[in-house]
Amino acid sequence: MSSPALDVKNKVPELLAPAGDEERLLAALNFGADAVYLAKKEFGMRAAPGNFDDEGLERAVKLCHERGVKVHLTCNTLPRNTEIEHFEGFIKQAYDAGIDAAIVADIGIMSLVKKFAPDLDIHMSTQTGIVNFVSANELYSMGAKRVVLARELSLDEIADIRAKTPKELEIECFVHGAMCVSFSGRCLISSYLTDRDANRGQCAQPCRWNYALMEEKREGQYFPVFEDDKGTYILNSKDMCMIDHIDKLVQAGITSFKIEGRAKSAYYVAVVTNAYRRAIDLYLKDPLHFSLPESIRSEVFKVSHRDYCTGFYFGHPSECRQYYADSGYIRSYDVCAVVEGCDEERIYCIQRNKFYQGDELEIMPPARDCITINAEDMQNADGEPIEDTRHAAMHFSMKNTSGVILPENTMIRKKV
Repeated sequence: MSSPALDVKNKVPELLAPAGDEERLLAALNFGADAVYLAKKEFGMRAAPGNFDDEGLERAVKLCHERGVKVHLTCNTLPRNTEIEHFEGFIKQAYDAGIDAAIVADIGIMSLVKKFAPDLDIHMSTQTGIVNFVSANELYSMGAKRVVLARELSLDEIADIRAKTPKELEIECFVHGAMCVSFSGRCLISSYLTDRDANRGQCAQPCRWNYALMEEKREGQYFPVFEDDKGTYILNSKDMCMIDHIDKLVQAGITSFKIEGRAKSAYYVAVVTNAYRRAIDLYLKDPLHFSLPESIRSEVFKVSHRDYCTGFYFGHPSECRQYYADSGYIRSYDVCAVVEGCDEERIYCIQRNKFYQGDELEIMPPARDCITINAEDMQNADGEPIEDTRHAAMHFSMKNTSGVILPENTMIRKKV
């Protein structure tokens, strides 16, 4: 692997955060994203989030560009014949809105982007399954500005692709979030079992289900499916986390660090984006002596997640690849408020989850360590004393014992 020094092929990496709707978009912007990826109502691989209508996309692009943040639009489903006729209007509106790039997986869609939005950057999605430099070079010759490599590659393989491709070709890789059991997300299980096509953004996540066998002549008698004595969730992947390995990701020549999670909460987007932002900035200050402090590393454990692993980055994941216990998430903290304003005396907030007077809280400002306080002198919007924040989205305030003036959109959380 190359030297830690940043060279022509090893530039300062982009931090790319997910934005499933406007709330998640603001979280990404407020906590340090260099770019966001989002979808309109069609052609995106995540149909469940709110996504953006035409007017919403225009607002999103304007807001991002005002803050110097790029917008990458996902067009990475595998559309059927009947959908193609709608793509021209779809991509022209997005181009007119000012998006910076289109993420595509289909060669035909790539050709239509070039036809209808010829000046728009094209990023080839991880759904394309790019695992070698020949494919990367061919896609570059066809007009791709960036390739999002398959998640099944090791750091050494990525470094080899970087070394054998033009320096102008950008390389993007997922560094954090949920992993799919199928190769680069190309899966038929959901379509087969639920008639929800994963390749058109409708995955029902049957890989997270608990499976059993039924013998043909003993109907109704079910037998557990054991890969080994750990359990029956044989398709249930762990989540990826590369927060400890920022230096190795940079050294491999990755242009953009991508956080998975357009269907995750705004709190998730804020916490994970903030952690990777701080880790990247710390590395860039002194690449030769990078060491991640626990105050940053611990942050990624304070969002809802499955057990973490490093995916395929260090070779075949072997024993660490699957999560057998159940299909649920580990959740140790809840966001309970978002700061709307602050002065030396009081913190003004909007409620996200109920908590009580005297509870120990953690304040999470952008770009700095968390601050622990106790909720004191709580008041409702009329200045009347309250014992708890029982009303959804209520406005309230509490005494500022943090010792700092907290910026707007700072998140406050509580251990559950």
